[in-house]
Amino acid sequence: MAKQKNVLPGFNLTLGYTLLYLSLIVLIPLSAAFIKTTELSFDEFWAVVTAPRVLASYKLTFGASLIGALINAVFGLLTAWVLVRYSFPGKKIIDALVDLPFALPTAVAGIALTAVYAGNGWIGSLLEPHGIKVAFTPIGVIIALTFIGLPFVVRTVQPVLEDLEAETEEAAASLGANRLQTFTKVILPTLWPALLTGFALAFARAIGEYGSVIFIAGNVPFVSEITPLIIITKLEQYEYSSATAVAVVMLVISFLLLFAINGLQWWATRRNGSSY
Repeated sequence: MAKQKNVLPGFNLTLGYTLLYLSLIVLIPLSAAFIKTTELSFDEFWAVVTAPRVLASYKLTFGASLIGALINAVFGLLTAWVLVRYSFPGKKIIDALVDLPFALPTAVAGIALTAVYAGNGWIGSLLEPHGIKVAFTPIGVIIALTFIGLPFVVRTVQPVLEDLEAETEEAAASLGANRLQTFTKVILPTLWPALLTGFALAFARAIGEYGSVIFIAGNVPFVSEITPLIIITKLEQYEYSSATAVAVVMLVISFLLLFAINGLQWWATRRNGSSY
């Protein structure tokens, strides 16, 4: 029997192109950041990355990104469920609106959010009389990061939900399971790997977000200043080594967090597979 030929060239050639592409796009630029940081002594590096203003920006950036990703994991799942399981007027419009944060320039998103949540905005004017200030606070940062991260969860979970037939839920109900048991024992285990993937993508996207945040954040040091802005500020002051030092810390922390999330996703996928 003749061996079927692949459409793409052989393994060695495609692997070579893959490694070359990843090196040019990912590995070499990241290596350059580490190399640039070596211009600082360890004491200088430590002083830069542990400065109180920088530590405050780490706390806000990673904390707000985590909260935004968790919010998107809940409401992104709900949105995907509605889009897959129900038919209603305007469904296609809502489905298209989910992708709006992908297409909208981040600066436009930041200006729009600021206009809505500022003290004289549509929503901000209703909240401020109750002592709730959104714009130019960490709450505004969380809202901006939630806005840009929603499509990652919806578009990751949606295909899995489409493949999950409604008959599975009906079978669980016929066997005596209530709605909560059906969701936790039948639906969630199937969706869990995809949900973790969407969460990881939304979290990673939020960590590096800049354009949509700087407008609504107000960039107040120790209050609403994100780490990417710290890096930009140092670059504008020609402190290239200090900027790359902060960037390297963000890179390492982000890699460790994503590694942990991917490990959890692998465990969930393996556990889900072994349960069948």
